[in-house]
Amino acid sequence: MNTEPQSKAMAVISGNGGKLQEGAVVNGGEGDDVCFDPSAPPPFRVAEIRASIPKHCWVKDPWRSMAYVIRDILVISSLVAMAVYLKNITLVFWPLYWVSQGTMFWAIFVLGHDCGHGSFSDSATLNSIVGHILHSAILVPYHGWRISHRTHHQNHGHVENDESWVPIPEKTYKSLDASTKFFRFKIPFPMFAYPLYLLKRSPGKSGSHFNPYSEIFSPNERHYIVTSTICWGVMVGLLFYIANLIGPMLLFNLYGIPYLIFVAWLDIVTYLHHHGYEKKLPWYRGKEWSYLRGGLTTVDRDYGLFNNIHHDIGTHVIHHLFPQIPHYHLIEATKAAKPVLGEYYREPKKSGLIPIHLIQNLMRSIQQDHFVSDVGDIVYYQTDDELTGKRK
Repeated sequence: MNTEPQSKAMAVISGNGGKLQEGAVVNGGEGDDVCFDPSAPPPFRVAEIRASIPKHCWVKDPWRSMAYVIRDILVISSLVAMAVYLKNITLVFWPLYWVSQGTMFWAIFVLGHDCGHGSFSDSATLNSIVGHILHSAILVPYHGWRISHRTHHQNHGHVENDESWVPIPEKTYKSLDASTKFFRFKIPFPMFAYPLYLLKRSPGKSGSHFNPYSEIFSPNERHYIVTSTICWGVMVGLLFYIANLIGPMLLFNLYGIPYLIFVAWLDIVTYLHHHGYEKKLPWYRGKEWSYLRGGLTTVDRDYGLFNNIHHDIGTHVIHHLFPQIPHYHLIEATKAAKPVLGEYYREPKKSGLIPIHLIQNLMRSIQQDHFVSDVGDIVYYQTDDELTGKRK
């Protein structure tokens, strides 16, 4: 395993009788000669970032939000109608349909995601109704996901307490069997991990998004999980009914393959918002973690022509710090906050029409970012040379 000593960690250890001090940096990021240290406590507070964002960016317009829902549903319905009409032109039409429809499934997931954050509207009832409709339609248990995603935002950048694409501590990593490591770190398998995450979460964690007694949820949240699991079950039953009407093969083409495309979108985007930056970014634990420092480890991405289609989800830093801001204000809010964030904001690389530049970021990170140290309050990803096939 690549555990080459880093200057920062070794200086702390040697100056403490060989013991690691609290707050030590372990396996620091590349470029110790670079002046800016992303793990250094920022010279500003959350309140200063908040104050820089125009007041109207915080206003939620339910009519505007519903307009996006109607737009996406119209596109999805039109694609289905075209597919049914042109279903015999398989070689020409189906691949275009699969990618387009899978992308639209991802778009309505993002709108349901906004419902979960409460940025869709100020009405908890409207958020819940729309969120359940949109997420159940793509086999996502709305409340189960909403609650675990809330945990992700509240603990972003924390090694143990974060929820989504969390780093694996070295001891846990070494205990994983070969098949788990293979499917977690060999492309394309990690890009289809989301259904498994809903069932059993990430390596080192336990619980199901469908089980009201899962450790993810508190006792007063169990009734929410029952509701969402029932809605999910109704959708599964509806799919079986439709399969009986039109045949399983046509349903697989209309829904099954687009669903897999949607899962790939979800896994790739959520992974790249927390991994794969050109230089390694820190993860925290203990007293070194704070809501602000954890949020500043997130990364904005440019997805080219897909930015508008999936509701500017690439503007992720401000979204993570202030998830109550509606998606249609995120670009303006980010622009206003940049002078405060300074070097702690990492400008996304400009994309062409198709964001193929992100493939390299994705592959490099999955091949190199395997585990973090069990010790130290500021840690960076390390590489398992045995997994990559490299010699020490």
